[in-house]
Amino acid sequence: MVIVFVVVVVLALAVFGGLHWYLWRRLVRDTTARPGVYRRVGTAVLVGGPLLMFAAITSERTGAPFWLQQVLAWPGFLWMALSIYLLLALLVGEAVRPLLRRLLDRRTAPATEPEPAPADVREAAHVPAGAREAGEAGRTSEAPAPASAPAPTPAGPSRRLLISRVVGGAAAAAAVGTVGYGTYGVVSGPKVKRVTVPLAKLPRAAHGYRIAVVSDIHLGPVLGRGFAQKVVDTINSTQPDLIAVVGDLVDGSVKDLGPAAAPLAQLRARHGAFFVTGNHEYFSGAEEWVARVRELGLNPLENARTELAHFDLAGVNDIAGEDEGQGPDFAKALGDRDRGRACVLLAHQPVQIHDAVDHGVDLQLSGHTHGGQLWPGNFIADLANPTLAGLERYGDTQLYVSRGAGAWGPPTRVGAPSDITVVELASRQA
Repeated sequence: MVIVFVVVVVLALAVFGGLHWYLWRRLVRDTTARPGVYRRVGTAVLVGGPLLMFAAITSERTGAPFWLQQVLAWPGFLWMALSIYLLLALLVGEAVRPLLRRLLDRRTAPATEPEPAPADVREAAHVPAGAREAGEAGRTSEAPAPASAPAPTPAGPSRRLLISRVVGGAAAAAAVGTVGYGTYGVVSGPKVKRVTVPLAKLPRAAHGYRIAVVSDIHLGPVLGRGFAQKVVDTINSTQPDLIAVVGDLVDGSVKDLGPAAAPLAQLRARHGAFFVTGNHEYFSGAEEWVARVRELGLNPLENARTELAHFDLAGVNDIAGEDEGQGPDFAKALGDRDRGRACVLLAHQPVQIHDAVDHGVDLQLSGHTHGGQLWPGNFIADLANPTLAGLERYGDTQLYVSRGAGAWGPPTRVGAPSDITVVELASRQA
């Protein structure tokens, strides 16, 4: 088993190194005519970037001093996103290169018609050879010295160098622009999305009941207290009846991130705020975080259920808790309930929908997927989850998956904007 792990790690590093060599070749070597300051700077960036990325991941996983995690996180995780889009842009550039070559060939092709000969050459062609030689001999002493040939003009960059600079510059601009825009979208805070979900068992009195669903806030070395405040203010602005925090609140310990999570105490809803664990809570000390959110005024639902006036609200632990003996227990949360009442379940991962169907849940609220976060990662996330984002039906059970409020790793989203969703329950009796 150890040998297999080592082989996998070596192969992964080899692929990673090969991809960065390709980035260096196209962005640095091919765009510089000879070794010099620009090539040295480019090489330093393409070596330092991945080193910072590995350092950021390692510091977070090993519990390094939090200040060090914060120093490494921004450049390291942003490089992760930037390298992805540099690679994609350069691969597009490979298809563009032949077109640029053809365009340059057409612009620099020589004229096809020969230039006419000078007049004196044409006249000389009709003079007999002997007379022409005598005349030339007589004029030798009188002819002025031929003017020296004009100095050649300095040649511009070669065609290959020019094409490499155009493609490399365009790829770098596209990647930086994409990552910059995607990062701005995250740090500026999530937008509100509204969804109406009809429930057959919901009584008329609960028609229009609003649940603010937020997942995957991911407070950590990058997204801190200021981001948490934006999330809280956005949720409160919707004036919900109930707030559901469906996991992955944090990436770090209570000791490091307790102050960052403090704004959660300001959450306001008529029937309170509820919380279930996500997989990242189990990487960060789930028991301490459950106790901490309770202190902040949230109600943890650890494989538990509460009966509200018009429907049941239940919550199950995340699958990652199984390694600690704290995994999801649907029987405990839902086994003895009255199935004549509507039931809303909070469960972090969409894959838990199948158990929800078996236990007669009407609506499951989840997160976890981030909607893919970084395109084209959405195609991979879609394969790993029954629903990537949005509302879908599984038998008599509906599943709503939020794309999440924050981001993991790079504080960047491309093609999967962050959201806080207000789910409005609708009674079919209304």
